[in-house]
Amino acid sequence: MKIICIGRNYTDHIKELDNQKPKDPVIFLKPDTSLIQKNQPFFKPAFSEKIHHELELVIKINRVGKFIDKKFAHKYYENFTVGIDFTARDIQDELKNKRLPWEKSKAFDGSALIGNWLNKKDFNLDNLNFSLKKNSRLVQKGNSKLMLWKIDELISYVSKFFTLKIGDLIFTGTPSGVGDVIEGDILNGFVESTNCFVIKIK
Repeated sequence: MKIICIGRNYTDHIKELDNQKPKDPVIFLKPDTSLIQKNQPFFKPAFSEKIHHELELVIKINRVGKFIDKKFAHKYYENFTVGIDFTARDIQDELKNKRLPWEKSKAFDGSALIGNWLNKKDFNLDNLNFSLKKNSRLVQKGNSKLMLWKIDELISYVSKFFTLKIGDLIFTGTPSGVGDVIEGDILNGFVESTNCFVIKIK
């Protein structure tokens, strides 16, 4: 099982981190050890002083595919949810400044949260609101229509480089509003009005 993540897929988030707009989707990977087990908290790692939440729509691949045409991409997933790509921002900034890979800041153990799965048939994924509350206060909100590359485009693009297999996950990018988490915070992730996860920071 692969966890494939897309960076810089929302213009406002690109601006908030003072990054350049890419001409193609930015791809990085997380290992399966990055997944937080059901009902477990997020433990802040000792190696970072600045952990950010990055709320994202996540899709689960349901069949094997390679070189998938965009017009057929919708057949490769039925379920989606919201999740968090926890990021050690201080480590990432240091790595970016040295032009080094991001893995230490993005792919560490327990850096990927997955919410409860939803059926795409029950939602309009072309105009889908999703949001994150921290301690009951809205901190992130996004809409799928604002993606630079939509879900089917991402599946098609990713499949040029990686064979997609059943159970693979694709994190589709975060909107603006990323921010610090501290011990004791409670995070709730929503798709429209459906609460898909709650997690405590320890």
